[in-house]
Amino acid sequence: MSTAAASHGFLSPTGVEIAFLLVGLVTFGAALVTVTTRQLVHAALWLVVTLGGLAVEYLLLTAEFIAWVQVLIYVGSVVVLLLFGLMLTKAPIGRSPDADSGNRWAALTVAVAAAAALVWVVVDAFRTTWIDLDGAAAGSTKVTGESLFQNWVLPFEALSVLLLAALVGAIVLSRKAKATAAAPQAPAAPQAPAATQAPGTHGDPGAKEGVR
Repeated sequence: MSTAAASHGFLSPTGVEIAFLLVGLVTFGAALVTVTTRQLVHAALWLVVTLGGLAVEYLLLTAEFIAWVQVLIYVGSVVVLLLFGLMLTKAPIGRSPDADSGNRWAALTVAVAAAAALVWVVVDAFRTTWIDLDGAAAGSTKVTGESLFQNWVLPFEALSVLLLAALVGAIVLSRKAKATAAAPQAPAAPQAPAATQAPGTHGDPGAKEGVR
């Protein structure tokens, strides 16, 4: 073991580790803004920052193929599909009070519980998993492609169908909105003519008594 490797520890991080931590903080902050902002378009743009930060994290982990897949599929496809859905459904550009249901604490509780469950599952599943650094590359294009289209092909196709359903739903909602706006309005019912009064009786109680 070299002297540099021996002196490296938790209290002496490398430049890559510092960059990984800083990018992670930026990504976490962008994710928080994505789910807390009341402007839908701003949420989509902050989602771009979040997914881009994840791509940078993959680059720092020397997983270049996964990083470019993150950029091409998520930033280049999913976010564009989301923006198209916002445009087709004519979502408001400015602040949207309807985007906040008022259940922030319930949503926060569910999010924390889901994150804790996810961390527990990942740690429990890979507790005894070790990466053989001297063996074949585990993150190469060939290995990743074989794993994706052999073991994960069903979730991959299910995600494609989900995105297609979201796009079709946005088109259907936009067509309904156009049909409602183009529907002719029913003509107003004609009003009955006012009853005519006898001459000399308008506003004169004495005249009314004389007529009687």
